[in-house]
Amino acid sequence: MSSTTSHPEADLATLRWLMELGADEAIGDSAIDRYALPAKPASRAVPAGSERSSAGVGQPTPIAAAVAAAAPPLHAVQPDHLGMAAELAAQCTTLEALRQAVEAFEGCALKRGARNTVFCDGNPAADLMIIGEAPGRDEDSSGRPFVGASGQLLDKMLAAIGISRTSTAAKSACYITNVLPWRPPQNRDPSADEAAMMLPFLRRHITLAEPKIIVLLGNVPARALLGATMGITKLRGQWAEVEGRPALHMLHPAGLLRNPINKRMAWADLQALRARLDEV
Repeated sequence: MSSTTSHPEADLATLRWLMELGADEAIGDSAIDRYALPAKPASRAVPAGSERSSAGVGQPTPIAAAVAAAAPPLHAVQPDHLGMAAELAAQCTTLEALRQAVEAFEGCALKRGARNTVFCDGNPAADLMIIGEAPGRDEDSSGRPFVGASGQLLDKMLAAIGISRTSTAAKSACYITNVLPWRPPQNRDPSADEAAMMLPFLRRHITLAEPKIIVLLGNVPARALLGATMGITKLRGQWAEVEGRPALHMLHPAGLLRNPINKRMAWADLQALRARLDEV
């Protein structure tokens, strides 16, 4: 008789390795042997009464059977998730209603792998609204945007021009959100489809918060809201218009942590932001 010895440490190491590769979700109730050889098709018809058995001829392989079982019928109507997002967002008349709508939305696959919905932080009555890309590990754990290393740098940058997310005064406060409310696996960049899926909620978020000035941090907000094709290093320092409001492109704090030399450009952008805030 043979016995099987359990090795929990090895199993956990394998699981961590798979998660690092991006395999963080089970998609079936049972495992599929993807190395199984497919059944050989019959080369010719087997005559009746032949000694050769025809059992198994024409039967699907385990892989083909699993794919066929998972695939929806050709006539099945697929949900219009983008249309659903637009409809849900349009129905929201308060920020709290919008938060609940985002938390209940099932159209974005990122939600299934996230711990928390990261909706906002700061003072919703602030003159300044800051829009980032997507939550990272720390944000996913806490449910608040910009709380990790890049968030700490952002707080220092804003403090240098007299802005704080904890301020109760609209002139000195900020309100922070992201294009995506759920963390992409392994902190990868959000895809264009994911950003487009959540865009109706973001546009409604801007309308309900009514900021006087917007800051777009990094490439993702610029592409999602303005269809920008240039990188943020070329866009930074430029003003645009988002939902009828002036919007400043700025380098993302995560990029500044990787390239500290760019902090001098970020300081110039902060000074421009301060001057514009003083005008409103």
